[in-house]
Amino acid sequence: MKKLKWIPALILMLALLVGIGYSAAYGLGADKSGSLSSIDLGLDLAGGVSITYEVVGEENPSKEDMNDTIFKLQQRVDQYSTESQVYQEGSNRINIEIPGVSDANKILSELGQPGTLFFISHLDKDGNENYSYHSGFTTDADGNMQLEEGVTPGYQLNKTIEELEADGSIVLKGEDVASAQVVGQNDEYGKQEPVVSLEFTKEGGQAFAEATKKAFNNNQDTIAIYYDGRFISVPSVKAEILDGKSVISGGFTFEEADRVATNIRLGALKLDLKELRSNVVGAQLGSNAIRTSLIAAAVGFALIAVFMIVFFRILGLSATLALGFYCGLIVFLLSAFEMTLTLPGIAGIILSIGMAVDANVLVFARIREEIAAGKAVDDARKNGYNKALSSILDGNITTLIIAIVLRVGGTGSIKGFAETLILGIILSMFTALVVTRAITSIFFGLGIQNPVFYGKAKAVSTKPFVDKRKIFYAISAAVVAVGVVFMAVNASQGKGAFNYSLDFVGGTSTNVTFDKAYDFATVESEIVPQIKEVTGAKEVLPQAVEGTNQIVFKTGTLTVDQREAFDKMMEEKYGVSNDNIAAETISSTISGEMRVGAAESLIVALVLMLIYIWIRFKDIKFGAAAIIALAHDALIVVVAYAISRYAVGTTFIAVILTIIGYSINDTIVTFDRIRENQHNATNKKELGELVNKSVSQTITRSLFTSLTTFFTVLALYIFGVADIKAFALPLMVGVICGTYSSICIASPVWYDLKTKVKKAAKN
Repeated sequence: MKKLKWIPALILMLALLVGIGYSAAYGLGADKSGSLSSIDLGLDLAGGVSITYEVVGEENPSKEDMNDTIFKLQQRVDQYSTESQVYQEGSNRINIEIPGVSDANKILSELGQPGTLFFISHLDKDGNENYSYHSGFTTDADGNMQLEEGVTPGYQLNKTIEELEADGSIVLKGEDVASAQVVGQNDEYGKQEPVVSLEFTKEGGQAFAEATKKAFNNNQDTIAIYYDGRFISVPSVKAEILDGKSVISGGFTFEEADRVATNIRLGALKLDLKELRSNVVGAQLGSNAIRTSLIAAAVGFALIAVFMIVFFRILGLSATLALGFYCGLIVFLLSAFEMTLTLPGIAGIILSIGMAVDANVLVFARIREEIAAGKAVDDARKNGYNKALSSILDGNITTLIIAIVLRVGGTGSIKGFAETLILGIILSMFTALVVTRAITSIFFGLGIQNPVFYGKAKAVSTKPFVDKRKIFYAISAAVVAVGVVFMAVNASQGKGAFNYSLDFVGGTSTNVTFDKAYDFATVESEIVPQIKEVTGAKEVLPQAVEGTNQIVFKTGTLTVDQREAFDKMMEEKYGVSNDNIAAETISSTISGEMRVGAAESLIVALVLMLIYIWIRFKDIKFGAAAIIALAHDALIVVVAYAISRYAVGTTFIAVILTIIGYSINDTIVTFDRIRENQHNATNKKELGELVNKSVSQTITRSLFTSLTTFFTVLALYIFGVADIKAFALPLMVGVICGTYSSICIASPVWYDLKTKVKKAAKN
């Protein structure tokens, strides 16, 4: 009878799994919400809108002004997607590429004309109105009110911008605004309302002080904010403002205030821009990338399922079902939160899957240890979860710290990686600690209680990791040394220490109009190899312009001879004349500000992680050893890129961040076992035995977790398109390296820090 009450729970669990699976595959409602097809995809997977702006009035604007404008535009378009790209084309053009959208006119309408922002005084020096309010009504000869034809109700300029500039009525321009953001402020009734907070540059603050003094003394007159041919706000001056800061209020909703602040930020560019062209572009990796990635995900899932069931039996089956819940929920939540999924985002999901499996492996290993110690299965299950909880929390929280800081301080693809990782970590903890536990309870309640179905931990033989640590250090040092030699040789030959991709160094964008449309498979398999052959380019990124026969080929910077070879090949093989080929120099899509922001965020994350580990483990040497191990892993992956000459671009950043997250999780678990076993170990011999015992106890779990993560990445490498292979191979190297460091580097480094500090203290 007791078994029967668990049958409804089993049916409910299976029904939920089927329901989540159905939602992920087919979605809910007419718009298929919650399905894989409803997830917003990035430029690399689905394409989007490409807009080109040209600087007005300057053929050769300064590098500083262009970089400043690009950075501010990047912040502006992040509202559409964190994966949007902004980069320079030629000497005076800026390209914006926004994924997941297809209505270029709508985007252009919302962006307006960047750079045209003016603060206009109400009266000129002769007391004439520069602008006035029109109700849209007029009075006829009989005194009747009637609509005035061609007049839109609202404020209207009485002069042209040129006339206003000539008579000094424009008191500030967009370049005088340092920042504009929405903040909360109490109104006259004590109620919170959203307002727009402005801060001006030093020169702008001085000019604004003079303008507000004049307006305030003139019965609290107005100063209009005029952007892109329209008034966005006409606030009254309530006081003379001397500190270079101002607030615009007016009963805004949050959305209205945010719109005003956004328009001011966009208008605060150093350069005036006009739209040159706009297109809808295809996926950078081709439509086949999604299909092959799904196949890889299915194969990876199947390999993990077989592995878990073979090694962990009924516990492995529970984990597999929970992983099914995880996959369905991650798809649903990516759709619900309208996150944009790109290749770096996939990296974040892969890492969180590895952590979900790792949490299960930790618990299952503990359960087997309890069974081996003679505990009943039910008690072993409960004790296993209780004992593994601290390791799971510490490992996930340290990785979560990194992800949150990258989300706050990062931009572009780094922010996208962080978002998917945060979601994945939270969801992986939920499925491992709640869903898997519920499923194992159902199976136990149904009568699957024999220890044979759960397995029993074998006696662990302690390996001398500490004694062999110098060998491990020497191996790592040798690999790094080889990498440094490769970098030096390549640099001396003029190739550069690394093979930087377009993302980092920019290159040449060549727009080719063919006499017919080519599918992406043909472009990738036939045209791209021919371009590489005649130009010697190592990287060629094709991108189709939807609705046309145009294809944009982005390569490294081409010389005049290389461009001529490109043009000649196109004419001979595809009949494309020179008139239908247009080449422009483009800048990197990863700006200097983005690189600095990522580095600063990573440093902050490592410091916070060090503090967390110090507090949790009550020994800062654990944190120091963890960071040394992270640096080791990052360095080995960097060396792998240098030796293999794989392109260093956005995927490189994703790989490094993934390995850092993976490695710290793996290392923390081993440190947690050291902390548990530490007791009264004080002298050098006891500490060595402690490390050897702890690493030996966790090595199986480290290898199992690495294998399951490796399976997922290997499937991506086997089935993925060329660019995904270029992402998967370094990631596999990183997984191996992270496993090696958590076993052979991190704990021995802690031992050395512990013993050497004690020895120094005694001396």
